[in-house]
Amino acid sequence: MNPSSTLLLHPLTWVTWLVVAITAITLTRNPFYLLTLLLLLALVAEVERPLGQMRPLDPILFAAFTMAIGGVFNLLTVHYGDTVIFHLPANWPLLGGPLTMEALVFGMTNGLVIGALIAAFGAFGAAMPVGALLRLVPRAFYPLAVVVAIAVTYVPLTLRHARQIREAQQLRGLQFRTWRDSLPLLLPLLIGGLERALQLAEALAARGFAADQVPKRLRLLLVAGLACLFAGLLLRIVWGYALLGAGIMVAGGLLAFMSLRAAGRRSRRSHYRHYTWGRNDALVLAGATLTFAALLLPWSGSGSLFYTPYPTLHVPAFEPLMALLLLGLLAPLLTRSGVR
Repeated sequence: MNPSSTLLLHPLTWVTWLVVAITAITLTRNPFYLLTLLLLLALVAEVERPLGQMRPLDPILFAAFTMAIGGVFNLLTVHYGDTVIFHLPANWPLLGGPLTMEALVFGMTNGLVIGALIAAFGAFGAAMPVGALLRLVPRAFYPLAVVVAIAVTYVPLTLRHARQIREAQQLRGLQFRTWRDSLPLLLPLLIGGLERALQLAEALAARGFAADQVPKRLRLLLVAGLACLFAGLLLRIVWGYALLGAGIMVAGGLLAFMSLRAAGRRSRRSHYRHYTWGRNDALVLAGATLTFAALLLPWSGSGSLFYTPYPTLHVPAFEPLMALLLLGLLAPLLTRSGVR
């Protein structure tokens, strides 16, 4: 958890920032803009990383890996483009044919998109504590959200525990040369995992987790709503009754919404920390809005977002003002002055 970030920005501000970042990455295939987004998102992830926490997988290194994999895969499987590097035998299945520079560049661009998306989610995960994420989940799904959050945090806890056991075994003189030397780690790791599971179960039971059972009538109402949605979809697509199917789908959606809303009202939740809106939120939202407008509004620089190397490889267009407007995603860094 990053305590400082929870005091600086509202959780919905970070969600808005993430949506704008994903929009920016998915709307462009221009390598210049994608590299700009990758660098600034990696910078946000590094700054938002809590003090004392180990450095996660470097987004830039991961982007280089995805670019290499995507470029090689597209080079070997897509035989299209004017700039031929060399030919593979035509009788080779899937791989046979000309290998072009256009296919390599297109595959590397797709890998860069994946790396930038991972960097965006990495920055969001570093800044948002689990508790703040749970508060954004509708109350009807709160038990499920808690279970998912526990499952997500279990992996890093297990890795940390395994590292501690390994260090303890090394202090006792155990040498790790082959995979068989790792067997003494398994039993302490299993016992530690069971102990953590029992402690977590006792803590959840003591706090009355999932003690409120949803009444049978609400569950039946939800099932009826989902059944109506499915029946309406079949009527529209399979049997061609568009108007009747739409009406049944609307009725089913209302039934499902009413059942979830009633179940959410029965879920009692208390909060130790109340988030408020402030100047920092206004600053981050203003930067995100500026970037979002630059991406969606029609102006002379918006055409540079689109790029394809086919059929002949060429240098993509670059609009300096567009790159400058993308820097609106760096607004969270302006709220960190004097915190760390």
